[in-house]
Amino acid sequence: MNSRKTECGAKQFHAAVVVRAAPFALLMKSNVQGDSVNRTCTLTLMGALLGAAALNAQNPLSSDLKGSYTGIKSTITKAAEEMPEADYSFKASPMERTYGEIVGHIADVQLALCGNVKGEQKKGDAGSKTTKADLAAALKASFDYCDGAYDSQTDADAATMVTLFGPRKATKLAVLNFNIAHDNEMYGQMVVYLRIKGLVPPSSQRRQP
Repeated sequence: MNSRKTECGAKQFHAAVVVRAAPFALLMKSNVQGDSVNRTCTLTLMGALLGAAALNAQNPLSSDLKGSYTGIKSTITKAAEEMPEADYSFKASPMERTYGEIVGHIADVQLALCGNVKGEQKKGDAGSKTTKADLAAALKASFDYCDGAYDSQTDADAATMVTLFGPRKATKLAVLNFNIAHDNEMYGQMVVYLRIKGLVPPSSQRRQP
């Protein structure tokens, strides 16, 4: 019985991954042999698939927004981990930020932008930190905070006007998109620093099978 439950759980996980492909067709092709556990598993899968598909259909803009954010969040987190502690003080040129300052800048800007979307005034202090451990912690904290902004965003609320910077206003969707764009811009700088140090950036590393 336990093995059957494990098999059912594995099928649910696989279906969640491919939900945006052809979920109904996949479900119809699943191998159901009449076993009661398999039938129950299939019905559970159908409910999960239809529920996820309905949610995506209701909030296509917000779903795509969250997908982009999740991707760059993972990449930047790995890039922060990739650089050794000793090279967090490295600058590509005298006029540039150090690697650590880039990480701190990302954290502080994220707090401010996501705070605006949440209607909160947030000001980070990652810019004053210098060690890898402290900066990595600040980066994680900023992502944890921003997770709530992206997770709660709906298409119905996307056009609500909030502060971007200073007196400038923008929609929630625009502010969250700006945060993603800024993250990608900063990651582009991190890539240069990593390459100079002979390291392979996360986005260029061989994917594990």
